[in-house]
Amino acid sequence: MGCGYGSTARRLAATRGVRVTGITLSGEQAHYAAVHPVPDVDIQVGDWLTNGLPEASAEAAWAIESSEHMVDKPRFFTEAHRVLVPGGRFVTCAWLAETDTGRWKVRHLLEPICREGRLPSMGTREEYEEMATAAGFTVTGYEDVSSRVARTWMICAGRLVKAMLLDPKTRRLALGARHRNSILSIHRLIAAYRTGAMRYGIFTLTKAMETAI
Repeated sequence: MGCGYGSTARRLAATRGVRVTGITLSGEQAHYAAVHPVPDVDIQVGDWLTNGLPEASAEAAWAIESSEHMVDKPRFFTEAHRVLVPGGRFVTCAWLAETDTGRWKVRHLLEPICREGRLPSMGTREEYEEMATAAGFTVTGYEDVSSRVARTWMICAGRLVKAMLLDPKTRRLALGARHRNSILSIHRLIAAYRTGAMRYGIFTLTKAMETAI
């Protein structure tokens, strides 16, 4: 769900021997996948919220940093539940807002991050678990990996500064209107993790087995 260029899909197909269907809104990403084909990987252009996949057609599903971009998050979960077979597992890795975060953090960190990153909203752990449960899932696991993820943004910031200093093309792209907001968000993301305003959570959800009548 929101598979990007299909890197994770290709890796799982190669290492786990599974067939993978990936869905992305980007025609450019799907085109890249098409010209770099991998057996048992099908990358499609589409909206997960209206994916049209058959009911109970997948044994497992995952979403890596895509739920944040979903306008209708409850439907994000209900579609996952619909597509999975009974007993199927769903893993989602998500940017999360701190529970009961203060007004200052919302105004100066979370709201600008959502705006600059084109995120409709950022839910809390509790909100995600409530939506997942309402969709019919059982929450079987949760891991907060914020401390590990936070380090990547310092690495990204360092690499970006170096690239901008050494490469005029990168500097023009970074400072152009299309990418400027994303660049500005890096320092907010660093601050959001340091202050606890943002968390990074990995949810493991399970669709119940059908019971015999």
